[in-house]
Amino acid sequence: MKSNIIAKITGGQVPNGKVRVSGAKNAATRLLAASLISDDQVTLYNFPTELVDANYKFDFIRKSGGGVDVDSTKESVRIDPSSLENRILEDYNFPIRTTYLLVPGLIKKAGQARIPYPGGCKIGNRGYDLHIMVWEKMGAKVEELDDYIQVTTQDGFHPAEIDFPISTIGGTESALICASIAEGVTTIKNAYISPEIECLIDFLKGLGAKIEVVGNSFVKVTGRKHLQGSIFEVMPDRIEALTWIVLGILTGGDILVEDVPFSAMDIPLIHLKEAGIDYYHNSKSVRVSPECLSNGVIQPFELATGTHPGIISDMQPFYTLLGLHADGISRVFDYRYPERVKYCEELEKMYSKGLKWEKGAITTYGKKNKKPVGAHVKSTDLRGSMALVMAGLLAEGETTVENVEMALRGYNKLEEKLKSLGVTLRIE
Repeated sequence: MKSNIIAKITGGQVPNGKVRVSGAKNAATRLLAASLISDDQVTLYNFPTELVDANYKFDFIRKSGGGVDVDSTKESVRIDPSSLENRILEDYNFPIRTTYLLVPGLIKKAGQARIPYPGGCKIGNRGYDLHIMVWEKMGAKVEELDDYIQVTTQDGFHPAEIDFPISTIGGTESALICASIAEGVTTIKNAYISPEIECLIDFLKGLGAKIEVVGNSFVKVTGRKHLQGSIFEVMPDRIEALTWIVLGILTGGDILVEDVPFSAMDIPLIHLKEAGIDYYHNSKSVRVSPECLSNGVIQPFELATGTHPGIISDMQPFYTLLGLHADGISRVFDYRYPERVKYCEELEKMYSKGLKWEKGAITTYGKKNKKPVGAHVKSTDLRGSMALVMAGLLAEGETTVENVEMALRGYNKLEEKLKSLGVTLRIE
């Protein structure tokens, strides 16, 4: 996908209809990489096939000799890792954030892995030190070369005791997949057990690894040399589900959101209830309509984001939007990622004097029936970009969102889903 894509949005569009939540971005791309350690074919259903990060991984796997068959209509991917090789590629500029998860499959098949630097370049902070720690603890030699990271083992990964200095999602994912191909018992301390990691654990257990979780931070993995194939369904995306629910609340639309992963988002939904939003639901879906506001307004609130099972930081911009439309002052704190406030400067262009922010804290000054004003804004991050798109739909006049590819990359079939709700974006 090219960069600096512009979306022009006419405000006042009210979505109506039903929308189905796609497979979770943060689960699907991990399962794709984990599929490479299998000795047989793997088929993943409910896979968000149009995500940019997934397509770059498809490309890397194919160029490394693996087979990938994608069916966008059925939203399925079949992976055949049997011919995977440690090839030297002509180009390692793959803008993939989680390249490190490609290592275990290549180690199993070839004893050595050459992977792109995370994000396609190695400029700035080394955000992969914990992955290097995992590989080295499990007996690998790691070299950071000009174009790629090279990981080499003599006879595969060995069991180890891994004690992370901080709770880490990426490190936990990396350790789980590596440990599944290390014959013997590996222990992982200070692990981060999110719903997407629970999904990964279920998948790895289906391949044949034995995994025991104690509490929410200790994991014991008994790896195996041979791992069988699998047919597995990707969990629905909890962040996307919240996005559609909040969009319906703010626009006054009537939306049926299907495939909501309730068990993965109990607390985020409780906070909606406490803000006076009495949505309708059954076991799999949520219906949002104007009648959901108990007394006609969104109640002001105060909340803090953090780790699961609470409200995760990726959900923060959507609660900020809710606060801007609440009837009073609301506060959103983010202790885990306090720097996630850059998008607020762009929202301020649409909500004049509507919010104040500093590292880790956002205050909104909401008013009943307040409407933002269309403006020219620029995306700063994936979820912040989607918040700008939503604000554009609520605004009076037209809004131009630069770099909207950030939102398009994180939401499978976004334009198609909006169109099904009667909402159009002009993409340029």
